Amino acid sequence: MPTDPLVVGGVIHDILDPFTKSISLRVTYGNKVVNNGCELKPSQVLNQPRVDIGGDDFRNLYTLVMVDPDAPSPSDPNLREYLHWLMTDIPATTGAGFGHEIVCYESPRPTVGIHRFLFVLFRQPQRQTVYAPGWRQNFNTRDFAEIYNLGSPVAAVYYNCQREGGSRGRATLNQNT
Repeated sequence: MPTDPLVVGGVIHDILDPFTKSISLRVTYGNKVVNNGCELKPSQVLNQPRVDIGGDDFRNLYTLVMVDPDAPSPSDPNLREYLHWLMTDIPATTGAGFGHEIVCYESPRPTVGIHRFLFVLFRQPQRQTVYAPGWRQNFNTRDFAEIYNLGSPVAAVYYNCQREGGSRGRATLNQNT
């Protein structure tokens, strides 16, 4: 039985192929550290998070992608993957604040069901010339990595988020449909 939280959470398969984590990735919203599968409220993720990348050579550069594979709803994710943030040229040993923001951070606002929000880190072969996609919906992390020759991810982490207030998860959704 799989114990990798990325497999258990469906991230491996839905968005990513299996990979070996080779660098540390720490994402924090205020004082909340993102651990795989943790629950964060939309009010906790309004502002872009602090992202810290490990490594010991600042000459290594990284690309960070944040996507929602469950947009607009987990039962009908026809906008999968919705791109929430895209940063490139992030030096190792620093945070995403030192990179180039290609697509500005858009805070998660799930309306139906529990959504996964995934951060994926790629090591760049060199300083990148990455272009912003024309739209955020139907972004494809695998295709993006292939187009820009990024290879497999070096780290990934995700959290769960749902609408605040009315819904307590998937079980209550059927009452409204």
